[in-house]
Amino acid sequence: MSAAQFLPWQIETAQQWLGQRERFAHAWLVHGLAGIGKREFVFAAAAALMCESPLNGLACGQCLACGWVAKGHHPDLKRVRPEVMALEEGADQDEEEGGEATAVIETTGSTKRAPSKDIRVEQIRNLNPWFNNATHRGGYRVALIYPAEALTHISGNALLKVLEEPPPATIFLLVADAPDRLLPTLLSRCRRLPLATPSSAIAQAWLAGQQVTNAPAWLAAAGGAPVLAKKMADTQPQPCPEWLTTFLKNLEAGTTPNIGQLADALSKEPSVQWIDLLQRLVIDLNLSVHGLGIRYFPILKQSLSKLSVNLAPERLSELGEWLGQQRRVAGHTLNGKLFAHAILQRIAATCQLKAVTRS
Repeated sequence: MSAAQFLPWQIETAQQWLGQRERFAHAWLVHGLAGIGKREFVFAAAAALMCESPLNGLACGQCLACGWVAKGHHPDLKRVRPEVMALEEGADQDEEEGGEATAVIETTGSTKRAPSKDIRVEQIRNLNPWFNNATHRGGYRVALIYPAEALTHISGNALLKVLEEPPPATIFLLVADAPDRLLPTLLSRCRRLPLATPSSAIAQAWLAGQQVTNAPAWLAAAGGAPVLAKKMADTQPQPCPEWLTTFLKNLEAGTTPNIGQLADALSKEPSVQWIDLLQRLVIDLNLSVHGLGIRYFPILKQSLSKLSVNLAPERLSELGEWLGQQRRVAGHTLNGKLFAHAILQRIAATCQLKAVTRS
């Protein structure tokens, strides 16, 4: 992130929120649907809080502080996120300084430690020297912590101790998709700022401005989240992956998909990504079974309708709940091929069960 600008659907919320600075809380939890731009929001908020000549409460983009933020070098701004995310955002493995990059990979002998998917307690403790120094421009210092769900029990408690006795002139901005996954004690120390999902019209207009073709299909596949839709459009050729379309058409035709081959291919991809797609497929099947509009894959409406005619609604509900349980363990160390095979097999078996006709 380099530009400290709010997305179009965030500006009104940001101005109302930042207009209350005289009674601003020291810790905020910014939450909402995944993929609507919460990280962009807190980064722009940090720039606005540190701006020396704000315009209507937002960063001017011209002062020295804004220049530092734009270059990623503002000494009063720290980002605390998992090492894997820091590397994805372009941080260098040797860049960490007082918890800024959080991407240093420790070594033991000749063995490198894999980048962590959690926010480690050391990352919170490394902020202490920063808290003890005066701010460089005499204004706020801001700590961005995202995703807050990546805080472990230990690092979460370390942050809690800081929030119980917050350092002066310091604002903590935490970002979460699912606040219910955080420690209740940590939640109690934060004011909440929910971010709304933009309307379909606003989201599609923004996507069109980002040169995303077939914006409605991408937006639907992303569940109405425009930032996620843009990321998907940049990284995959079509809104619904070919493997998912083929899998669905095999089920529709009553033929057994080549689950072994597909599981082998999926095992090479991040499990969270393909489980999310399968969850969305099952949601669309559930909607179709009950005669409701398709949410995620309207381009598959015909196949979904044909398959759902004889599906057992109660078994689809059970499948959706079971997939949610698998999603929660997807980041653990598992045999990827066996994990994918079990999930695909369960979906195929459920789709082969016919609904009971009641007189």
